[in-house]
Amino acid sequence: MTGMTHAMPKGSNVPLHATAVRAVLRWTPGAGVPDVDASALLLGPDARVRSDEDFVFYNQPRHPSGLVRRLPKKRVAEHLTDTVEADLAALDPSVDQVVLAASSDGDTFRHVHDLRIQLYDAALADGEPLAVFDVRPDTGEETAIICGELYRRGDSWKFRAVGQGYPTGLVGLATEFGISVDETDPAAAPPSPEQSPAGPGGGPAYGHPHPAPAERERPAHAPGAHGPGLEQPAHAPGAHGPAPEQPAHAPGPERTGYGYPQPAAAFAADPDFRLPPMGPQFIRP
Repeated sequence: MTGMTHAMPKGSNVPLHATAVRAVLRWTPGAGVPDVDASALLLGPDARVRSDEDFVFYNQPRHPSGLVRRLPKKRVAEHLTDTVEADLAALDPSVDQVVLAASSDGDTFRHVHDLRIQLYDAALADGEPLAVFDVRPDTGEETAIICGELYRRGDSWKFRAVGQGYPTGLVGLATEFGISVDETDPAAAPPSPEQSPAGPGGGPAYGHPHPAPAERERPAHAPGAHGPGLEQPAHAPGAHGPAPEQPAHAPGPERTGYGYPQPAAAFAADPDFRLPPMGPQFIRP
């Protein structure tokens, strides 16, 4: 197909003779137009990623194999472009499909003008596109769109124009294909003890720290060994002699035998310890 361009309607497909392709997203920037990011998902025969590493996007711009990668954005005349390259001939046989997607930052695709995906032979520095698909949102509420799919057919590859939108953005699209997403949201952090939500009866909810009980003021004559509520007279000399002077209490030897709490071992925190991420971090660079 080198030397000719195939303009594609939605849902159509075209065979590819190039062993590596360059998929270029192109749109017209301007006031009120959100930025657009290209991404790619490598899928197995079950139409799901094999691991989180199969997601190539702005915070993970290169697949570990090096065969799918995201290139820097460029300005071409009055347009902006964002590009994904894929070496189709060298991809692992377990990769059955490469989804090419676009996501908008800050607003919906209703405000993105002239969105188009152009497919080139990556072996050629210059040349006409192999295929062109003008991507139009169906509802205008989409914040992510599958622009096209590269998929295997026997020993060759084909390209399909898709144009399927998602109002849930890049996160919703990623989870649709099996990506484990960890969105770091400060608003979702557990509240401090002072802000613990109330549980039934006005007390702290289950799972949150409970405040220590207030120190109770003892009555002058509390119930004790002499019977409940009996007022104890001041001790006077009698048959048993004067009350012996009570020495100040001094701590005895440390009791560490059975039935006593054992001293906690000293804990030295590893200063280099970090919790691993639970999935792609959707924080724009």
